[in-house]
Parts: sequence; C-alpha cells; structure tokens
Amino acid sequence: MKQILCFGDSNTWGLDGETGKRFPWEERWTGILQEKLADRDIRIVEEGLCGRTTIFEDPLRLGRRGTELLPTLLETHTPDAVVLMLGTNDCKTFYNASAEVIGLGVERLVEQIRKADKNIRILLISPIQLGEGVWEQGYDPEFNEKSVEVSKGLKAVYQKVAEKYGCDFLAASDVAEPSKEDREHLNEEGHKKLAEAVLEVLAA
Repeated sequence: MKQILCFGDSNTWGLDGETGKRFPWEERWTGILQEKLADRDIRIVEEGLCGRTTIFEDPLRLGRRGTELLPTLLETHTPDAVVLMLGTNDCKTFYNASAEVIGLGVERLVEQIRKADKNIRILLISPIQLGEGVWEQGYDPEFNEKSVEVSKGLKAVYQKVAEKYGCDFLAASDVAEPSKEDREHLNEEGHKKLAEAVLEVLAA
C-alpha cells in the first residue's frame, strides 16, 4: 500500500471557521481524497495542525514549527508522496515575514523531504489567500492588512520553489477561497474543490 503524507496547518486539520470545530473526516479534503483513492491501494496520512508554520516558533503555542517535526513524520510514515501546504500562519504579524522569506521556509521543508528520500513525490500547494478584513474585531487579531498582501504573493513564490526542486505545484487560491464566516479557513465547498484539484494533479 502506498502512502501519501498530507502535511499542513488548520486547513489540512479541517477547522470549520463557522463553528470553530473540526469538519468530519468525510468532509475534509484529506478524507475526500482518501475516498477517491480507496480502490487504488493508497492510504492518506493526515498531518494537519492548527497554527503550524514552515520555520517559525509560535510565541503562543508550542510545537508549531514545521521543520522541527517533518523529519520525524517522514521517518515514521515512509511516504511515497508528500502533499505540502503551509504558509498561512507565517503571514501573522508575529513573524513580519515577506512572501519571499516564507518561500525560504518552504524550501527548507522540501529539502528535508528530499534528504529523507529523493524518490518521494512532492506536491507543493500554495495556500488560499487570507480574506480582506481578517484582522477586524471578531475575526483573527494575529493578522493585519500586510498579512493579506503577503498571502497574495505566496502563489508566485511557491511556483518558483516547485520549479527549482522539480515538485508538482498547485495554487489552492486558484480553486478555493476563505469562508465568509472567518475569512481564513476553507468551508465545506472549499474542501471539495481542493480535494478534486489535488486528485487531478496526483492522477496526472
């Protein structure tokens, strides 16, 4: 059985911006992907964590730095492919990072995968854009206007990283957008669209 490791943040974990709870497995893009691939002897390993970044330490929550955990997960699961989607949390005001700096963080993660096994197929996904006003009262104060602009620049940066390392590439922002409820996370329809897009790339 082949294994696909999906490594990401709350949009891989499946946070529902409307309820603040987790979407059921069958509604998350990873669960939908598993259902679509069930007859192909493929197992989806879902490794999403709210607040996860590429390289930054979260001053409010421990264990969020992606580069700290990914090598362990690669050794644990020995995946045939990795679907990597991080970067939204790197846009937080804590880090004051540009899209280019976040891209360097993504490069470190790609290098860790290549070091573990150069034959692992990598699908690098640039995340959905943050919604306008995500920083306003009642939404997420960890972001500001600059965060939204940085999130818009991730697609171009990640595409260059994918080309540099020979990865497959998908821009989640091309197929989905943040929910109106929290301006940050995928809604149920967004999970469906992302799953379909990921499946199309993997099948190709």
